[in-house]
Amino acid sequence: MKWFKRLLIAFFSLSLLGVAAITAAYFYVLPDLPDVNSLKTVQLQTPLRIYSKDGKLISQFGEKRRIPVEYDDVPVQLINAVLDTEDARFFEHRGIDPIGIIRAATILITTGKKSQGASTITQQVARGFFLSNEKTYIRKVKEIFLALKIEKALSKKEILALYLNRSFLGNRAYGVGAAAQVYYGKELNQLSLPEMAMIAGLPQAPSAANPIRNPERAIARRNWVLSRMLEKRNITQAQYEEAINSPSTAKYHGAEIDLYAPYISEMARDYMIQKYGEEAAYTNGYNVYTTISSDLQLMAQESLRDNVFAYDQRHGYRGPVTELWTETPLARDEIIATLKRTSTMQGIIPAAVMSVSEQQAQVLNSEGQLITLEWKGLKWARKFISDKRQGLPPKQASDILTAGQQVWIRDNGQYWQLSQIPLVSSATVSLEPHDGAIRTLVGGFSFSQSQFNRVTQAKRQLGSNIKPFIYAAALEKDYTLATLINNAPINKPDTRQGTAWRPKNSPDIYGGPTRLRVGLAQSINVMSVRAMRHAGLDNTIKELVKFGFDPNDLPRNESLALGSPSVTPLQVATAFNVFANGGYLVEPYFIDHVTDGYDNMIEQTIPAIACHKPQETTQVINNVDDPFAAMAEELSQPAFEQRETIEANDNVEDQTTQLTAEENTCSNPNARFAKQIISEQTAFLITEALKSVIWGGGDWSKGTGWNGTAWRAAKLIKRHDIAGKTGTTNESRDTWFSGFNPTLTSTFWVGFDDHGRQLGRSSWMANGEPDQISGAEAGAKTAGPGWNDFMNKALAGTPEHPVIPPQGIVSARIDLATGKLTRKTDHTTTFEYFVEGTEPKEYVTETQQSGDIFIDNVAEDLFQ
Repeated sequence: MKWFKRLLIAFFSLSLLGVAAITAAYFYVLPDLPDVNSLKTVQLQTPLRIYSKDGKLISQFGEKRRIPVEYDDVPVQLINAVLDTEDARFFEHRGIDPIGIIRAATILITTGKKSQGASTITQQVARGFFLSNEKTYIRKVKEIFLALKIEKALSKKEILALYLNRSFLGNRAYGVGAAAQVYYGKELNQLSLPEMAMIAGLPQAPSAANPIRNPERAIARRNWVLSRMLEKRNITQAQYEEAINSPSTAKYHGAEIDLYAPYISEMARDYMIQKYGEEAAYTNGYNVYTTISSDLQLMAQESLRDNVFAYDQRHGYRGPVTELWTETPLARDEIIATLKRTSTMQGIIPAAVMSVSEQQAQVLNSEGQLITLEWKGLKWARKFISDKRQGLPPKQASDILTAGQQVWIRDNGQYWQLSQIPLVSSATVSLEPHDGAIRTLVGGFSFSQSQFNRVTQAKRQLGSNIKPFIYAAALEKDYTLATLINNAPINKPDTRQGTAWRPKNSPDIYGGPTRLRVGLAQSINVMSVRAMRHAGLDNTIKELVKFGFDPNDLPRNESLALGSPSVTPLQVATAFNVFANGGYLVEPYFIDHVTDGYDNMIEQTIPAIACHKPQETTQVINNVDDPFAAMAEELSQPAFEQRETIEANDNVEDQTTQLTAEENTCSNPNARFAKQIISEQTAFLITEALKSVIWGGGDWSKGTGWNGTAWRAAKLIKRHDIAGKTGTTNESRDTWFSGFNPTLTSTFWVGFDDHGRQLGRSSWMANGEPDQISGAEAGAKTAGPGWNDFMNKALAGTPEHPVIPPQGIVSARIDLATGKLTRKTDHTTTFEYFVEGTEPKEYVTETQQSGDIFIDNVAEDLFQ
């Protein structure tokens, strides 16, 4: 009895001592225990994702790959696999598992080794969020108390969701959602039982049991997980047998990029870093939905790439990359290994020439495939001599290739052909006319070759692309499309550049007094200069600034009329958009909206739209002494800024802080309206003249027909709602084509990044046959085909828009030679559009000749 009493006293003493020890330990670690309530609002480190407007993943940025999932979205069998492996009594204990603790203590006493078997999932959450992984007793004490606090603060489902989303599972994958994507390229609900078991076995050994690096150990770990599931009766014997006999199907899956558009993704990444900071941008799980249309973007990329290839081939073959051997061929494996060290670029792949016959060659690619290059894929390769000279067309394959050379090849969609990395650069951007949304953006031929975004960063001389804006200034004054402007040499030069500047036509041909429509359609230089003289240099500069051009880029001399300013392709597209939408300057933007990791909207762009406000507004105009200085200050910001809904916009007449995208419509007086910078009538008239650039005019059957500079667009696209303008600078250093229809505005630029290098000329087209496009590179020949191809694809299947003149536009039949009214109805006449009140008042007489009708009476001596 005494023995029992002593034992009882000892037990209670030890119990009290234990309670005291636990209490002491609690108060000892209490100051170091964090607030577990922070787990309720914890922000898991989730990468930044960039999407197209239609939800295609463009890019992903961030070190950790994580796809947060809700508890209810996790398959039941995956939860069972995790619990059976990590914490079978999870839903029964309150943060710590006494049975597990006793088991771990027994192992420690009997073996002297520490075990993690006592750690519940709640303890692992405590350790993962608040503690280190070092195995010390004080850390274990903190872990236990934190687990108890977590169980009081969060529900079991919330705790398990944190564990499932935070666990590191190898290959930069954090959480089961990311693991399913990384190892199997699947969503969670698509996983098979053995795949779920494989993932469930990773938390304790993400490297040792990695199914990619250590497939044998991973399968052993998977099968142990399956045995635990069988033991806990969560799977049947049949399911177990089938699962353990399944081979491992894991392999690395990168982020599932649906649309490769690196230039726009870099713009979005930079925007998010500038606005939210680098750490938040890369870890807060933001989803950025751009305005890019995936279909149009693919078309733009293909059109730009093919156009660059065409230019490059016109100028000849620059020779092999290197010689792999001269006499004794290398071993096949050595050739393949050498080729694998060279990266592909835009579909151009390295290959070794194995043999050459009369008009074909055999090449080996880096995959070990033997490919035959037929003559049609070789005959383009005249020798490159200079940008202006190419060698004679080859007659046989040996004129081009020799066995042992390393070359480039590509599949052009029809056959394999010899290729090379283009040296010329190009860029294109397309806008939505109504609100300025950027639908396509390609900043260069290859992002891997150059990250320089030529759409937003490259300022290049505009050339004749400036002429529609020069003529718009003349129309806004008092000219009409029928006004005759003297197409004759300018004898009174502009001397404000320090030298006597006498512009000439290209070619140097002059036709006397010519209608304004024809002058713009045929890009006649001296007519553009005279039109600017009529409008006035200062007034023309003010008009150009209205179109969004920086006044600091606009020279105060007559070279302005021929496109001497250097501007970016985005500025050009923005300016042409004014004609497409009826006269409104809409600011381009590229981010539609941004959501957080749980798809909550945190930012929505509300653009200014191109339409009249449905009620009268009072516009305040500030009078300033120097309007150019004010404009320079106003436009000193970058070419465009991505702006929030409530941020100020200089081009907007009305602002609201309580507006949704759905409410931002023309019928809502509280919508955001773009500023109208030219009249709807002027925009219409310039558009009609720009249609003549493509379609020409007159009657070819009667001998009065004439081509515009972009006649190739008409031959390919075959629709009459397109308008555009070619552009070529001095010595063909820059070439442009910009154009639009009512639904899309697009600009293409082609040139060398080296501003001094000329695009040159070619005498044969790419397939080795003579062609009418031979000669000096120019806007219609060099940039135009890219625009033509893109717009042909982009507008395919869409209805052609009829011509609907705006209110205040009238038409009258005029005499082609004089621009005066006529009662004739033959081939010497045509109908022309006029702003009401500006139509001719005088009828042509039988005796009048075109040479007698010159009405361009600007005093040329003003420009001496």
